[in-house]
Amino acid sequence: MYTCIKTEGAARRGVFETVHGTIQTPFFMNVGTAAAIKGGISSVDLANLKCQVELCNTYHLHLRPGDTVIRQMGGLHKFMHWNKPILTDSGGFQVFSLAKLRKIKEEGVYFQSHIDGKRIFMGPEESMQIQSNLASTIAMAFDECVENPSPFDYVKASCARTVRWLERCQKKMAQLNADPNTINQHQLLFGINQGGTFDGLRTAHMKEIATMGLDGYAIGGLAVGEPTDVMYHIIEEVEPFMPKDKPRYLMGVGTPSNIIEAVARGVDMFDCVMPSRNARHGTVFTWDGILHITNACYETDPQPLDPKCDCPVCKNFSRAYIRHLFKAKEQLAGRLAVTHNLYFYNTLLEKIREALDEDRFGAFRSEYSEKLAQRI
Repeated sequence: MYTCIKTEGAARRGVFETVHGTIQTPFFMNVGTAAAIKGGISSVDLANLKCQVELCNTYHLHLRPGDTVIRQMGGLHKFMHWNKPILTDSGGFQVFSLAKLRKIKEEGVYFQSHIDGKRIFMGPEESMQIQSNLASTIAMAFDECVENPSPFDYVKASCARTVRWLERCQKKMAQLNADPNTINQHQLLFGINQGGTFDGLRTAHMKEIATMGLDGYAIGGLAVGEPTDVMYHIIEEVEPFMPKDKPRYLMGVGTPSNIIEAVARGVDMFDCVMPSRNARHGTVFTWDGILHITNACYETDPQPLDPKCDCPVCKNFSRAYIRHLFKAKEQLAGRLAVTHNLYFYNTLLEKIREALDEDRFGAFRSEYSEKLAQRI
């Protein structure tokens, strides 16, 4: 499924083949939480924004409209009219970050819906069943997302529980994929590395799950408030123990600079709500840095958001016009800014792949890693 074409240092250029199409790596997944990108971006729009993979949220779709409804509609691909790969997260992060009155037990997690307070149970088997109903290309294993920082002993026990839950996920998915009534009998399963910011726990956990023959491996529990250099350090500690013949996913990351630096450390896959969330508040990513379009200096600026960008927004609209839309609270403002930011992120990964192809990723990193983080 995954083939590493070439490397430059720890950075990897590869191809990841799935039942829903071939993915060029490294890549960024556009986050469609409830089977839609916030900001009024449809699947038809995404196809024109260089998106290779969309990420949808198991927890939110289970609550609304319900995974059984989506199964009845033929699965997520048909439901949202998207014919490329989809990754669904396990629901674990949302259970631990959004749910009310959660209680963690060996069988799974009991919690109350953040929407209506309804009592719900989710464990490894339930998460796999929900994701099978959604019929995504890639399903994430159900894990425990601990708060950071957390006591060493608790994180150690949580890692052990996450391994036991992963074994149950693997067993349940094998059963589901063997069922002739399953929509996607080729659904892939990724395991998630946990361990907080404890080096020893991280590496021991990665070594253990690396033996389980999963379809891919993720690093979870980062980008949740820890210093950036700590995140980079954990990646460096874990990467040597991640299988080299499987894709590697850094969950919830991040800024353009974070992505460049994580690619340099051997990561292949990324997702983050940042490009769409920031755009809806007027923050725009450009090849010279970050700008906030509502600033007064753009009131009569005839330039596009980014003169170096060829996205549909930059080809047709000025900074002055988009600033006006934000000030007038027009919905089009968010749609145009989100369109630009998603195009920028997908183009960033495209340029990273081109740099790796041409053995100049080091030069690309030197030119852009700091520049893309500066405010202009």
